[in-house]
Amino acid sequence: MIKNSAFKRIALASVILLLLLLFSIFPKEQNYELNLKQEVEYVSNNQTSEIYLLDANNFIGRATVVLNGKKTTDKIREMLEIMIIDGKKESLVPNGFRALIPSDTKIISVEFADGTAKINFSKSLLDVNKEMEEKIIEAITYSLTSIDDVKGVIIYIDGQILTKLPQTNKRLPALLRRNFGVNKIYDIDSLVDIQGVTIYYINKHDENYYYVPVTKYINDSRDKIKIIIDELISGPSYETNLMSFINANAKLLNYEVGADKILLNFNSYILDDLKNKKILEEVIYSIALSVSDNYDVKEVIFMVENEEIEKSVLRSIE
Repeated sequence: MIKNSAFKRIALASVILLLLLLFSIFPKEQNYELNLKQEVEYVSNNQTSEIYLLDANNFIGRATVVLNGKKTTDKIREMLEIMIIDGKKESLVPNGFRALIPSDTKIISVEFADGTAKINFSKSLLDVNKEMEEKIIEAITYSLTSIDDVKGVIIYIDGQILTKLPQTNKRLPALLRRNFGVNKIYDIDSLVDIQGVTIYYINKHDENYYYVPVTKYINDSRDKIKIIIDELISGPSYETNLMSFINANAKLLNYEVGADKILLNFNSYILDDLKNKKILEEVIYSIALSVSDNYDVKEVIFMVENEEIEKSVLRSIE
């Protein structure tokens, strides 16, 4: 009897120990779900956004940064702080790029309403040479309009709207949008049929590719999408390190511009992989980003000889 009783106590203790071990390995489902929710909420506080900074070739290039702010005004201020030379956020500037707003520039106030960001800077903002003052305006405009809901920018200097650059005396629109242009190239020989078209080329730092928008002013009355594709196929016509990965034999067969989308139908040379019918990511991005800057559409549909191959939602790639 004593032996059986001792055996039962040992067996019971073993079962209890096993149960405790199992509970420690597999926590309650309720606690697990709670911890998971907390982790997801924490991660979602940080959002990536596109920012436009100087690259090694003095072009305004497209990079990506993480913004912590929740409100639009917080995001605007944080992005501008990244762009200030020797500023408290300059450490967030990605490799291969550099800040360009003068170091002693103060952000006096930031307001946002009805899609317009109003930024009041100290006068040091434009204490730069002729070559840099317009680039600073371009970079600020392109960076801030990358933030959701920001459609335009008004720049103030010590409370006065900036309407003229001090070094070049160039007139500025009071409300700056992306149609102001960036990395401007003038290739015109008359005052007839002048239009500006922004095209996204590719550059490389170390092993990483990034995109560089160039606004070309040309004598060409064709639809902008024809100009975009022709320019990307032929590549930059001036001396730069910029590239395009579209095959020289690619051809835009036809296109259709709708209320919220644009359909592009190419020949098979647009494909990088004929068997699997794949288009290079860099080709998709170059075209889609260029369309985004020139057309008010939400989608770009890529077709090859009337077969849909790819659909790009513009908001997701900006």
